[in-house]
Amino acid sequence: VQLQASGGGLVQAGDSLRLSCAASGRTFGSAAMGWFRQAPGKEREFVAAISWNPGTTYYLDSVKGRFTISRDNAKNTVYLQMNSLLREDTAVYYCAASSPFRAASRRMEGYDYWGQGTQVTVSS
Repeated sequence: VQLQASGGGLVQAGDSLRLSCAASGRTFGSAAMGWFRQAPGKEREFVAAISWNPGTTYYLDSVKGRFTISRDNAKNTVYLQMNSLLREDTAVYYCAASSPFRAASRRMEGYDYWGQGTQVTVSS
């Protein structure tokens, strides 16, 4: 499985961005998908995840109500809609995929495949 993240950029506080992560392979529909981020000098942290059986999503507390994760299995793509962006959302954002039929996880260990990351910079 190969993952290609895109959609990052430089925005102002309060703006919105939508990140996309396109996956190769036939197992996307049965993979849990996650978004993580890593700010300079900090450890990579969980942002959001979505289970392979549609409808179950998980979020970092600080992004609840602002970020929405979704997936389109027909397009092998997972999205992260980010609204009301804050300076503290500045980070490199990574998408990740699990092996088939694993539960969505908030832990990096729950994912087997990682994209290359896309930079999100929020200015005040």
